[in-house]
Parts: sequence; structure tokens; C-alpha cells
Amino acid sequence: MNLDVLVFAAHPDDAELSMGGTIAKLTSNQVKVGIIDLTRGELGTRGTAEIRQKEAFQAAIVLKAALRENLHIADGGIHMTKDNLMKVIMTIRRYKPKIIFAPYFNDRHPDHIDASQLVKRAMFSTGLAKIKTFDKEVAQDIFRPHKLFYYMQTFTFDPTFIVDISNYFDVKMKAVKTYETQFHNPKSIEPETFISKPEFLKYVESRAQFYGFQIGRHYGEPFYCEEKMEFDFNFLLKS
Repeated sequence: MNLDVLVFAAHPDDAELSMGGTIAKLTSNQVKVGIIDLTRGELGTRGTAEIRQKEAFQAAIVLKAALRENLHIADGGIHMTKDNLMKVIMTIRRYKPKIIFAPYFNDRHPDHIDASQLVKRAMFSTGLAKIKTFDKEVAQDIFRPHKLFYYMQTFTFDPTFIVDISNYFDVKMKAVKTYETQFHNPKSIEPETFISKPEFLKYVESRAQFYGFQIGRHYGEPFYCEEKMEFDFNFLLKS
């Protein structure tokens, strides 16, 4: 199955928190979006990898993603190894997305930084004919997506563009809240973490409001591109 967009995330819930509204907006407009979690988040303080996997699939259903897969790279071990690189290359060649999203390359969590670097290297490598990969013993064709966009996690950046998610913010938060083990739950007896504090989800909303304000909308999600982008006047001609 070919996809239009492939979103790579270091851990289950990263994609929802960072660009859940954008995913919902794309899928609601018949854009085929896949989510690839690099790890199962097994080092997470709360919950288990098995429960988190179930939560991730529930979130994907909420967002109407075309697929969600996990590459089973070790949590805390998203290093630039040949094995990790080949897993990502094979995934990109399998689904042939036009656009890839990945974590921004500077962040509080080292896994997010490592994931960003790994995906960028894999995206370039997918177009190299001398790197051979096989899917079910069938040789894969070389392929390179058109663009790589970075989404914001903890650390901020000056966005290249902001997506209006005003009509999809509620869907985003519904997807986020499927991760009942990870976020604030007054009945939970597990240790409190950076994201389980009650004010964290308020922060997620506040940031969406802040970036929405930048474009004159209620809610927005920011993205960064290292390349220059063409401004397309054609959208002005569509009525």
C-alpha cells in the first residue's frame, strides 16, 4: 500500500501530542497517513509496553490513520546503527510516502533527537541504489520522498509553516487521551511524570492556541522544513 504521508515517532503518543490535529485534518481530507512508532516506549515510568501498544492502536483509529506499525527498536536505543537504519529504509520503500514527518532535531528527550537523525539519514538512503533491501524476499525499489517536515515536541523553534487545526483539536485531544496510562489520572497510583501532571494537557492546549493565534485561527500546529519551499499561487484561484 502506498501512502501519502508517513509520520515517524520515537514513542507511542509522540505523534498525537505533536501533530494529532494535522493527522486528523489530513485523513479527513482523504489523505492516506501512516504512523510508525520506532519503539514501544518500554522504558516509560507508567504503564507497560503492551498496554501502550493497545492505546496506540486506539489512537490511530480515532485519527483514522491508514496504518500504525512499531519497528521494535529498543527504547533508549534509537542509535544510528545499520540495523536501525535498515528498518526505517525498508519502511519508507514499502509505503513510498510523498511526505515524511519526524521529530525536530533538538529536544529535551535524547530519543527524539536520535529519531530525527535516524529518519533523515534513512530518507536520503532510500534513494541510493547500492543499498539493497528486501521485503518478504522481494527486492525493494529505490524511492525518496519529496519533503521532510519536523514537528515540535518540548523545545520550540521558529516554524516554517503552521497548520490550522481548529476544527480538529477535539479529535487530537481524544486521541491523546486514549493513553490513559501516560497522562493525568487521579485514580492512578503510579509515579508522577513530566507528562502525567494535570497541567501538562493544559500546556498542550495553550501551545496550540498560541500557534493558532499566529495565523489568526483558534488552534495551530507548527512545523519546520530545512529546505526552501515554493509558494503556490494556484490555491488563490480555487473558489
